[in-house]
Amino acid sequence: MASSMLHEHAHLLLQRFADSLDTIIVGKRKEIELTLLAMLSGGHVLLEDVPGVGKTMLVRAIAKGIGGSFGRIQFTSDLMPSDITGVSVYRPHTGEFEYRPGPVLSNVVLADEINRAAPRTQSALLEAMEERKVTVDGVSRRLPEPFLLLATQNPLQFEGTYRLPEAQMDRFLMRISLGYPSVEQEIRLLGQQSDRHPLDKMRPVLLADEVALMQRQVRTVTVDDTVKRYMVAIADASRRHPGIALGISPRGTLAWMTAAQAGAYFKGRMYVIPDDVKAAAEAVLAHRLILSAEAKLAGRSAEELVRELVLGTAVPMNSQAAAGGAS
Repeated sequence: MASSMLHEHAHLLLQRFADSLDTIIVGKRKEIELTLLAMLSGGHVLLEDVPGVGKTMLVRAIAKGIGGSFGRIQFTSDLMPSDITGVSVYRPHTGEFEYRPGPVLSNVVLADEINRAAPRTQSALLEAMEERKVTVDGVSRRLPEPFLLLATQNPLQFEGTYRLPEAQMDRFLMRISLGYPSVEQEIRLLGQQSDRHPLDKMRPVLLADEVALMQRQVRTVTVDDTVKRYMVAIADASRRHPGIALGISPRGTLAWMTAAQAGAYFKGRMYVIPDDVKAAAEAVLAHRLILSAEAKLAGRSAEELVRELVLGTAVPMNSQAAAGGAS
């Protein structure tokens, strides 16, 4: 599909994709759309929640929806880095080594229960996420495009878990929690699966090549200087907030801007407005904050503090793009 044609129909295609995911992950439209924004941004998602709420199903559905390859890594305490990146196997009849790719060399990768693996193995995965390549026996291999990794993480009070260091948490574009469905949503979910699972009926909505092209187009979405100043003002306020020990880094602000560009593109616009910035704020910023001891003792959450920072910063209205108009 040509670039201009794809741009013209991207909004409809993405809405169709979200609609199809909505039939599988019932009642979680906001979380579905945030995950698609991460895909469009070329970023990765940390799905932090209790077991059984649909995290794995969401990842499988996204892979099926783009017709891409799917890899799953089940993290355990004895998982080795080579179980992720792949290994070179010696073939006696040829006298040569043959590379067997690991599951990370897929378009969509599910890293299941990432906080059950030892830090060394976590680091191997996060290095692949950052560098977009793996190195085995001195040979580097690029990861496919598009590449989206969704890691699931159980709450830390669960037995046998290892906390992800803050620097590694920062590698995830977003942290999303699905949560339990409402009573009505759960009844609807039970009704949908009376004959066979909706995932079995799902067909690709996009091609992997189309997603890669969309990712490139997202980078061309205009961000007005007043919108940039708005984002930086919030980031700066986080660094001076008494309830925050470590605020938003410049890398976090860059990630936030990319997510806002993806949000505008998802809605069919090629320019960012403050509502795009606000819509992505909690998912992109909360896991990057380190709260002060006082804030923790007071029972405050990072999400609550992000909302406070956004509400406490004046919304720019002195430019056409910031006001919601196209130039």
